[in-house]
Amino acid sequence: MSVILHSDLNCFYASVEMNEAPHLKNRMVAVCGSTENRHGIVLTASYPAKRHGVKTGMANWQAKQACPGLIMIPPHYDMYLKYSRIIRRIYRRYSETIEPFGMDENWIDLPFTNDVSDEGYRIAEEIRKTVQTETGLTVSVGVSFSKIFAKLGSDMKKPNAVTAISKADYREKVWPLPVSDLLYVGPATARKLAMLGIMTIGDLANTDPWIVHNKLGKNGLMLHRFANGTDGARVMPAHYEPPVKSVGHGSTCIHDLESNYEVWLVLLELAQDVGHRLRVHEIQACAVQISVRDNELGWQQWQAPLSYPSQSPYEIACAGYELFRTSYNWEKPIRALTIRGINPRSASAPVQLDMFNDYVPHQKQQALDDAIDGIRNRYGPRAIFNASLKDEPGLAKDQCETVPMPSPMYQ
Repeated sequence: MSVILHSDLNCFYASVEMNEAPHLKNRMVAVCGSTENRHGIVLTASYPAKRHGVKTGMANWQAKQACPGLIMIPPHYDMYLKYSRIIRRIYRRYSETIEPFGMDENWIDLPFTNDVSDEGYRIAEEIRKTVQTETGLTVSVGVSFSKIFAKLGSDMKKPNAVTAISKADYREKVWPLPVSDLLYVGPATARKLAMLGIMTIGDLANTDPWIVHNKLGKNGLMLHRFANGTDGARVMPAHYEPPVKSVGHGSTCIHDLESNYEVWLVLLELAQDVGHRLRVHEIQACAVQISVRDNELGWQQWQAPLSYPSQSPYEIACAGYELFRTSYNWEKPIRALTIRGINPRSASAPVQLDMFNDYVPHQKQQALDDAIDGIRNRYGPRAIFNASLKDEPGLAKDQCETVPMPSPMYQ
């Protein structure tokens, strides 16, 4: 048995900005996405800004309206990654088993520690003080016997605090909380649970698991385990890489797309990254999936099999475009597109040929892609590209889509 910590750096992006520019300390600061790149929302805000009504996810203009004196700063992701690595090195003084959950959150397994409220709490306090002393940032730490309750603990007291949740007191501390506080219970799931009369984590814990299963499928059983503290998921080491189940790339466009040709160019550009990463992972996609978000934020998704397993950006883009052309009715212009290679298999696995598809063009395309990828690996990603992409489609260039996302802990 071990104790699990969950560390959550407080107002991370804003805290780093204030740490690098001391004149911003204790000011109303928000790190905001680029309005020009149509990522114009608040990514994080300082506590003084939050007290004036600024919230993460709020549109920039709404934040300015709520807090006229707000200082808005563009994100500097390289700087945030630097701080993230420095702080993770502090955690390694206490454990080698650290699972990142985005840049600012980590689970830490303390393998030789059994007491949540005593030894676990003491180590968490030591980590909290060390992070503040050595980096100038503050962190909230949850201490518990499970990953889920450790994360709940880090959310309970902010900023700069430690909360312990043990087997002896989790019912008193956790069960009265809204079910939406539980990891992976988003607004849609919370609404479905509310239809069953489940409003708190305790309600969920005490509901027959098969009732929840009938409403939410296997995810319902997972959430039921979460609520009861019986989920036994281990903290995975930082170098652990889960099996790749799909490879995708998406982006918000800096202007609405209004024609099939514009969509084709964006899909072809996005597919370059998908094809490259399929090669890196030494897998092929057996099917393609596209997601479309219109300019009123409506969302649709379709998928279809490929004739042959492929890593080819061109073949993936063609399949995605055909899906789009036959599925989207153009009632509204398009704001964002995503394309994914799904149902992966090993690139070295033999291919079953059939009578209905011509394999020779696929072989020729594969040879061309091998040559292109070799040139790009040697001279850079823009050393060779499709002539139609010379002017580049209107994709956002502010790194927003390349920020490391939370690890897929339950796949």
